[in-house]
Parts: sequence; C-alpha cells; structure tokens
Amino acid sequence: MNFSNQLNKVYVVILIFIFCNQQARSQEVAIKTNLAYWATTTPNLGMEFALGKKSTLEISGGFNPFEFSDNKRFKHWLVQPEYRWWFCETFNGHFLGVHAHGAQFNVGGWDIPIGRLDVFKDKRYEGYLYGGGLSYGYQWVLSNRWNFEFNIGAGYARIHYNEYPCKDCGTKQDEGNYNYWGVTKAELSFIYIIK
Repeated sequence: MNFSNQLNKVYVVILIFIFCNQQARSQEVAIKTNLAYWATTTPNLGMEFALGKKSTLEISGGFNPFEFSDNKRFKHWLVQPEYRWWFCETFNGHFLGVHAHGAQFNVGGWDIPIGRLDVFKDKRYEGYLYGGGLSYGYQWVLSNRWNFEFNIGAGYARIHYNEYPCKDCGTKQDEGNYNYWGVTKAELSFIYIIK
C-alpha cells in the first residue's frame, strides 16, 4: 500500500473543496482536528464550510504511516465527508449529520480484547472499506474564533480484507468481506473559525 500517494490524493480533495468554496462569507469556514483520533496516533485534519444558515459540509481525513515496536501496525488513511443540519445556526449548538467514509488499512499485532478486535493480536489484516452513517453532535463556542465539538455516529461499513497468519508474515492466509454495523464516527474536536 503506497500511503504517500494516498495522502496526496486526500490533500488534493481538500484543496478542491477549499478553492471551490470561494463564495463563503466570513465565519463560515472552519479548520479542525479530532483529539480522539490523535489518541490513536493518527494525524488528522478537517475543514467545514457553511452552505446556508443551517447547513454545513465537513470533510475530514486522517493518515497513520507509523509502525510500532514488535512490528505492531495501525497504518491507514481515512476520508469522511459529512453533511450537517444545525438546529439553531451553523457552528453553534446541536446538529444532525449524514456521513460517508472510505479507508485503506494495514493493521496487526495489537491486543484489543473487545469483541472481534481480538483477531488483531496474532494476525495482520490489509484491505479497504467504505460505507456511511448518521450522526449527532454539539458544538460549543469557546471564543470569537475557537469552538469545541462532540460528535458520535453510527452506520455501516463494507470491509474487504486479506488476512495474514502473523503480524509480520507476508504470505496471505485468507481473504474475505465483512459487513460492519456500529459506531462509525467519534469526534472530540478543536475548531478554528477562519475569518
């Protein structure tokens, strides 16, 4: 998996959104980062654009190229656009969202004793996923330019994977698909409103 090429594609998509939204008025463009995603050692960035008085479009993404001790891997990239409808006004208060997601991954060597995630301890998985879901969130105004956001989403992901018998083996053991239903988005984000 060539992560550099994938990251470049993510940057191009973000730049297209920025330049295509030149009509945006002041306080209608925000840049953000998700602290929950940073907790997984994944650098991430998002942008949100006001489309009207009660709607916004967010596009966020993360990229993790790191390999850890004992050949543990959590390499991946993820892009997740979301349309939001705000109850009161954009960038303030409650909102509902509809999101999509796409990702590519190479994960293995992690001891996660939660449900199906325990398979990552002794095996490695490489593949991609796509899907979508619904979300609810709330944004607090901290100052004239700074906000904080909580957002949780649930939905579907279709996961296509290759399975390798150990965390550092190169011989494919199996391949398959998995239909995931559950949490598809979790955000605790700091937001800077661009004026």
